[in-house]
Amino acid sequence: MSATSELRVAPTTTSATSVQAPSAVVLVRPRHFTPNPMTAQDNGFQSHLAEDPRTVAVRAHDEVTGVARVLTGAGVEVSLFDDHTTHTPDSVFPNNWFSTHPDGSVALYPMYATNRRSERRADIIEDLKREFVVRRVIDYSAAEYDEQFLEGTGAMVLDHDARLAYACRSNRLSPELLADFCADHDYEPVLFDAVDERGLPVYHTNVLMSVGTQLALVGSGMITDHGQREWVLRRLRDSGKTVVELTAQQVHRFAGNCIELAARRRHPADPDRALVMSTTAVDSLRPDQLAVIRRSCRVLAVPVPTIEGAGGSVRCMIAGNHLRPRTR
Repeated sequence: MSATSELRVAPTTTSATSVQAPSAVVLVRPRHFTPNPMTAQDNGFQSHLAEDPRTVAVRAHDEVTGVARVLTGAGVEVSLFDDHTTHTPDSVFPNNWFSTHPDGSVALYPMYATNRRSERRADIIEDLKREFVVRRVIDYSAAEYDEQFLEGTGAMVLDHDARLAYACRSNRLSPELLADFCADHDYEPVLFDAVDERGLPVYHTNVLMSVGTQLALVGSGMITDHGQREWVLRRLRDSGKTVVELTAQQVHRFAGNCIELAARRRHPADPDRALVMSTTAVDSLRPDQLAVIRRSCRVLAVPVPTIEGAGGSVRCMIAGNHLRPRTR
């Protein structure tokens, strides 16, 4: 265990079948958690938690601990960091401020809400450098001074195999920065518009859709322009994905906010990939949708209802670690 990481558990042997499904992740466990008042205006998934703040914080802490336990039990390597500060209410969502890439790149991102900018932690990046091969760090965060934003793999859903970056326009994504990211990392942007039933832009692409190795979940009906909708669906299918279409109600229950990870097989016939979703999300899915998902990967359901009150679910909580471990 490194000095800055509160917990790192190495997995037993897993077989990562594609670059799309990492076998390691980063989680941040908050000590002081609350839905962020600075993001409530444009995050239509956020809700008010009426309970005592101390009770809410304890529950959120326990939910992250539970996610780490489930992932570790599935053979995923978990790097778990604690946040002891009181001024970063959304620190439980680290995938917004950094991402990792199989070529050894780490990207740091500019954040829309000013109280989210101090979530970027040098100690986490240094820990990654010690334990994994990091060849370059690209820091886009200075764009905050120009009022330009790109909130990581919340604002973008990356298909690492097909080199596509799906992204819906919102306050959290500036098209110019998306173009810069794609040029730096060799992705093609797939930029579109999506709104909820009130006409509010979907604040993050990763609540609308998820892309795995063979599977994609997407609330395509929220892409109101017919041409854009068909274009997104065509790009998904042309890249070999089986598409599970979600209703707007399922999207609001976080069915699109999931992530595929490489996982240990429980039985020889099991897939070596797992789709990690909240229990809220799984409970929203129809049996036929679950059957399609389970043909590609097994489902790992974790309860995170308190954290979902802040407007994000399991995918928002998990920063995939695509870096190669250092040889010891």
